[in-house]
Amino acid sequence: MSISEYLDAEPFREIVSYRRAGAPQDAVDFIGTPRKHPYDDEKLILITEPDSVDAGLFEFRVADVLSAQDLPSPVRADGESWPLVKLWVRKGSIGVRYEPFEVDRPRKPLGAARVEASRLVRRET
Repeated sequence: MSISEYLDAEPFREIVSYRRAGAPQDAVDFIGTPRKHPYDDEKLILITEPDSVDAGLFEFRVADVLSAQDLPSPVRADGESWPLVKLWVRKGSIGVRYEPFEVDRPRKPLGAARVEASRLVRRET
């Protein structure tokens, strides 16, 4: 499933907004666009930087999300926007990070190819 298919998925709305001053002490924050998990109602998908080639996906159990805060929605030049939230996820819980990578020999992360290319450019100049 591509990032755009996750963006078209049903929005996740079952999170309670955080209302106290300060962040929860027993949680770590993640920022992105939440979506329903495609086949597991007990999990959610958080899309980070959905308008970027570096977009990533995090998967969390809904029970581990302690709270959420709505953030200003980004808007592209063509007028399309998407919701952005800050989720506080319980420390010590297990999440899954889906990380895109370039198929190469040996395998390396997608960002590493860009860094390597920029090093080559610097050496040549």
